Formats: sequence, structure tokens, C-alpha cells
Amino acid sequence: MLFRPLFDPTTSTYSYLIGDRATGETALVDTVLEQVDRDRQLLTELGLTLRFTLETHIHADHVTGSGQLRTLTGCRTVVPQGAHVSCADQEIGDGETLMVGSIPIRAIATPGHTDSHMAFLVNHTHLLTGDALLIRGCGRTDFQSGDPGLLFDAITERLFALPEETLVCPGHDYHGMVFSTIGEEKRWNPRLSGRTRSQFIAFMEGLHLPDPQKIAEAVPANQQCGQAA
Repeated sequence: MLFRPLFDPTTSTYSYLIGDRATGETALVDTVLEQVDRDRQLLTELGLTLRFTLETHIHADHVTGSGQLRTLTGCRTVVPQGAHVSCADQEIGDGETLMVGSIPIRAIATPGHTDSHMAFLVNHTHLLTGDALLIRGCGRTDFQSGDPGLLFDAITERLFALPEETLVCPGHDYHGMVFSTIGEEKRWNPRLSGRTRSQFIAFMEGLHLPDPQKIAEAVPANQQCGQAA
């Protein structure tokens, strides 16, 4: 498996390239519009064919490059079931598996940051957590039908049930971290470790964070595959 994290410094967003070395088939997860040229250049340099773009959720902090990549490459756009993206080619539901060559990508429903959020378990070893579980943190729950109780349940009952050596590959990082593991996050994530469900809910409801700078632009654009309505 070819696996590359790709960082957008403006929004601290990680996109992920997942490639099958034998077939050259590739998927890009959580693309960023401003990085489409970078991503296409990398695909060309590595001799890869883009088959899919996947989204963990409808993003509020950046505009996806999925629509532009589909126009340029003919790939299919895949979004979580219930995300209400009419322009997408395919929805993926909880427990369903998308094959990229011989590499399985299994969807795990992780609602709470948004109501249709998915994590993706790649090749049984790499967990793309989107904005649900971050390295020593988690996604916010105060807009887009967010729910702190659902997020707590999704992380503790579904993601923390995976093997402890599973790599955690987040949708964002703001502190220079790239990977973590399920075992690390169970022990050291300050938002989750040692907190009850009710304590987590109270903590999340007390954050009072400012809205993402691009929310007014990003959400409607991402409901149109990154293209203005």
C-alpha cells in the first residue's frame, strides 16, 4: 500500500492518498480545492490513476477539491450516506467497504461532529478519523447537527474498540503531529481519558468556539462537490 498524508497549511487540513502499488489505483480522502494542482502532480509523478475521492463529512473549514478532480481525472466522488450531496457519484454507509485495487477502505459511522460523519479504516491498519478523533483532541460539536453525546459514543464504543496499534490519521492537526495510535488516544487524549459521558458533554458545551472562517463559503460549496451553487 502507498499511503501519503498531504497537508494544507492554511486550514491545517490533512488529505490522504491511498494507492495500490500493483494496480496504480488510488483514492484521495478529504481533498482541499487549493491543493488540487499539488495532488495531481503527485499522482502523475507516482504513475497513479485516481479512482475515487472520499469525504469523511461536509467540511466547514475548507472547500473540497473533489468536483474539480472529477472533472480533470474522471474519478468518482464518494460521500457518507446521509450527507445530502446530490452531485456525488456514490454514498458509502456504515460497514460498507470500498476497494482501491486490493486495498479495503471500510466506513465506520462516527456521528457527533456532524450527523453523517464517517471514519475510514484503510487496509485494517490506518484509521482516517476526519474531524471526529484528533491527536489529543476531538472535533467540535456545536454546528452542522453536532452532538457531543453521539461523538463520545462513536469514539469510545467504535473507534476505541479497534486494536490499540491502529494508526490514527486525523483530518486536522494544529500542533505539528502527523500520526497517533488508538492506544495512545485512549490513554492520553485529555478530552476523553478519564471523563464520563456527561462530563464530556458538559466540557464540549462549554467551549464556545468562534465559527470557522470559511464556514459561510465552505458548507454550501461542499454540498455541491466544491463548486459554487
